[in-house]
Amino acid sequence: QVQLVESGGGLVQPGGSLRLSCAASGSMFSIYAMGWYRQAPGKQRELVAGISSAGSTRYADSVKGRFTISRDNLKNTVYLQMNSLKPEDTAVYYCNVLRVYYSDSPFSSWGQGTQVTVSS
Repeated sequence: QVQLVESGGGLVQPGGSLRLSCAASGSMFSIYAMGWYRQAPGKQRELVAGISSAGSTRYADSVKGRFTISRDNLKNTVYLQMNSLKPEDTAVYYCNVLRVYYSDSPFSSWGQGTQVTVSS
């Protein structure tokens, strides 16, 4: 199991930006595909962005053009830059290892997540 620690959430006004970070344990980080998920109140957890070990990226339609996922293998960290935030982006955000890059299925246990609230 990979241990994951998310950070960087907070309260932001509509149109604002936040950068989330996810630190992963272990020495195998560079070979993992990674994903950012979110869960809004009363809704199922959904994958919003994924990044392969080689740096290929994919996004949910709802965040395409506004969110950017990236990774730093030297720091065992994956990031989610969120711009032009909307109230509907309000959720707890989690990262996880993807079983395979093109799958939405997580591989490891969930961390505590980080709350993002978009409100004026």
